[in-house]
Amino acid sequence: MVDLAANAATRFAALSALFDAPTRRRLTALGLRRGWRCLEVGAGGGSVARWLSGRVGSSGCVVATDIETRFLDTIDRPNVEVLHHDVTSDPLPQARFNLAHTRMLLVHLREPDEVVRRLAAALKPGGWLVCEEFDGASTLADVDAAPGEVTMKTHAAMQRLRQDRGGDPRYGRRLLARFRSLGLTDLGAEAHLTNDQPQPPMATLLRASYELRRAAMIDAGYITPDEYDMDVARMDSPDFMMPSPTMWTVWGRRP
Repeated sequence: MVDLAANAATRFAALSALFDAPTRRRLTALGLRRGWRCLEVGAGGGSVARWLSGRVGSSGCVVATDIETRFLDTIDRPNVEVLHHDVTSDPLPQARFNLAHTRMLLVHLREPDEVVRRLAAALKPGGWLVCEEFDGASTLADVDAAPGEVTMKTHAAMQRLRQDRGGDPRYGRRLLARFRSLGLTDLGAEAHLTNDQPQPPMATLLRASYELRRAAMIDAGYITPDEYDMDVARMDSPDFMMPSPTMWTVWGRRP
C-alpha cells in the first residue's frame, strides 16, 4: 500500500529541487514585482506560492489553488489565499491577475486546452500566463549514443496509463501552439532536459511516480510485478542513465 501523503511529499520536494530555480528566473525575467496579483493553480507543495508571496509583498496577493490543499494549508501569510479548487470545473475570476502560473498540472487533464483558455481569461490585460509541463514521450533512450541509457518498460507503461486516463504525456510540447491560438503575445518557450542517474532529484521524482501507479500499471497488464521490480532495481545501478522527460516552460501575455 502506497503512503499517499509521503509519496506526494517526495514528489513535491523533487519537483522543487529540479525546477524552482528556473521557475523563479523566468517569472523574474517577466517583471514580477511588488503589488502583483498572482494565481498559482495546482500549487502542490506550495514552494512557488511561498516564493511569490515574498516577491509581491503586502501590496500584492497570491491565490494558491489545488484539489488537495494539505500541503498548502501550512502557508500562514496574510497575502496568500489557499483555495480548494478544481480548475476543470470550478469558476475562476475574470481579468483579475497579473500572473497565472501552473507546473505539472495540464499534462494530467482530459481537457487541458480548455483550462489554458480559462487561465488566460483570468488575466488582466497585459498579464502573463506561464505554464510548465512535461513532454514525456519525445526523448527516448539511445544505446548507440550512450551504452548506459536504458528504456524502461515501467516508464512506457506510466505514459500509456496517463493516456488511458485522458492525459496527454506530450502536452508540454503543444503549449506554444495553444498560447498562439488564444492570441497571447510576447510568446516564448524554453525546455529543460537532463540525463538521469541513480541519485539526482529527477530519478527520485520518477521513482515516486512509478510507485504511485504501480498497482494500476500491473492491473492493466502493461507490466508484470517482476518487470517493475527489475526496472526499479536498475535505477540503483551505478551505470544507470535515462533521458529525463522534457520540461517545457511557455509564456505569453494577454493583449
